[in-house]
Amino acid sequence: MPSEQWTHPEPGDGPAAIAAQPSPEQVIAGLRATSEGGAELTQLLTPEGQRVPSTQFDPYVADVDDETLRNLYRDMVLVRRADREANAMQRQGQLGIWVPLLGQEAAQVGSGRALQPRDMAFPSYREHGVAYTRGVDLRDLIGIFRCTDHSGWDYKAHGFHPYTIVIGNQVLNATGYAMGQKFEGKVGDDDGEATICYFGDGATSQGDVHEGFVWGAVYDAPLVFFCQNNQWAISEPTERQSRLPLYQRARGYGFPGIRVDGNDVLACLAVTRWALEQCRHGNGPVLIEAFTYRMDAHTTTDDPTRYRLSDELEEWKLKDPIERVRAHLVRGGGAEPEFFDQVQAEADEFAAQLREHTFTMPEPPPERIFSNVYAESSPLLEQQRAEYLSYLDGFATAGEH
Repeated sequence: MPSEQWTHPEPGDGPAAIAAQPSPEQVIAGLRATSEGGAELTQLLTPEGQRVPSTQFDPYVADVDDETLRNLYRDMVLVRRADREANAMQRQGQLGIWVPLLGQEAAQVGSGRALQPRDMAFPSYREHGVAYTRGVDLRDLIGIFRCTDHSGWDYKAHGFHPYTIVIGNQVLNATGYAMGQKFEGKVGDDDGEATICYFGDGATSQGDVHEGFVWGAVYDAPLVFFCQNNQWAISEPTERQSRLPLYQRARGYGFPGIRVDGNDVLACLAVTRWALEQCRHGNGPVLIEAFTYRMDAHTTTDDPTRYRLSDELEEWKLKDPIERVRAHLVRGGGAEPEFFDQVQAEADEFAAQLREHTFTMPEPPPERIFSNVYAESSPLLEQQRAEYLSYLDGFATAGEH
């Protein structure tokens, strides 16, 4: 019996090591692939803005012209500007916490724009860009981080589930939803439905993610597992969580895995469209590893200078997702300087509206915490509500004496 393959090497790295006997070369190759992208990285726009042809994925962006690229550029600029404003407002005491997405705009905008209205997206807590592409007013996100709302949008109407704070839990929710799509016969052709679930590289170490992989594979669920590998699970680098590139894990569950340049909005759009097509036609799940970088802290309670070097940050600045689209448009004459000025002005106004909303947001009444937790109320919930309000009334009564 041949020995089990320990890892699948990148092209040119030599034969695979066998189980329990990885060669030093294979260990080095595996770690390098988790930090440099590797030879199998799908890319359509280089960091310098040059177009890279792809026989497999060009058909999925055949409709993308200069106007579409300008719109994608605008999406990313507005999302980044809103993110920076929210980050500043947290520092000013207006938000309890903020989860920055700086550097991950292309992964979120590209994949989000690949979705159809009938699809459903399950986010974690950093997917502000995906929310924007699904038509969610970013002002509705603020209540979560100001601790006044559980979520402020109609998740069915937008096809965008409420944020999930528990690491990896949304993968199980998404898997169940996608299984429901399969059981209800909503897959099988171009008009089929699909689900996408977002999580980070750190979540791949959680049991919930692996359970989702198992159930999704067994039931051929129309589910795209979208891992934003931003290189750091808070303070732990990816290579301390996996011996091999994350996208290769899909092979162990029996469905395709692919690594895409997460700073390339065009590649993220194409690869996600391809993956969703596979799901719609009943071919089961797909794992996408969007290879990107978290340019800011994990959250505003984190200090990334304690665990990563500034040289690493400077290297990734050269791969900025927004600048490569700008360079491509300028090089090809797809946009004039006035366009970029207009987008920046629009982004500043967008941020100003977000700030105005935050500073003038009314304080919710105490009983608000009992609202929108369950689809329907219950005697126990009403009892808890009454007891809590009676408890608060006691303070008012005490003050009268």
